[in-house]
Amino acid sequence: MTGRTLVDRTHALMRDEALSAATQLLLAGGYRGLRLQDVADRIGVSRQTLYNEFGSKRGLAAALVLRLTERFLDDIEAALGSEDDLYAAWAAAVRLTIETAATDPLLKTLLTGVGSEEMLPLLTTESEPVVQAARDRAGAYVMRRWPDLDPPDVTAAAEVATRLAISHVVVPLHTAEFVAAQVATVVVRFLGHQTPDPG
Repeated sequence: MTGRTLVDRTHALMRDEALSAATQLLLAGGYRGLRLQDVADRIGVSRQTLYNEFGSKRGLAAALVLRLTERFLDDIEAALGSEDDLYAAWAAAVRLTIETAATDPLLKTLLTGVGSEEMLPLLTTESEPVVQAARDRAGAYVMRRWPDLDPPDVTAAAEVATRLAISHVVVPLHTAEFVAAQVATVVVRFLGHQTPDPG
């Protein structure tokens, strides 16, 4: 049992180091400048080891996007927990997502860096892992805070909110404040709650 745990911990450490090294390479040279051999050299493993772990360069990039999402979600849970009102909680979470996305160097590289057109599908047409992770984490947290809500409705609302927020991150048309209000309104009305009186 101890040996298996050590193997698991060693594997997790290698994966984390690979993702950190890949992040540095992406920031320096964009997606086209990212090579599995360079990542392998930086962390002292073989290229085959990385292929076994991630499947391909694209698989490595997808894992990077998912790790970035998980870190976003830690902050989003904190934002959801900062408000007692459901509308205010969703608005805070969406606003934080959009404001953080606008300044995060890795996300900016993924969206606008060299080879970004090859990465964009990971946040659009191939974004299912990101959407699922965000939906499940946000939905579970909302259910803990507001247990009277209907679980399937919360799951659906969390997915809609996630898709709308990602859409704005990829193609920003409005301020974070405006989009946060829009998404929060959609969510709370779907869940049968009242939105704040604008007056």
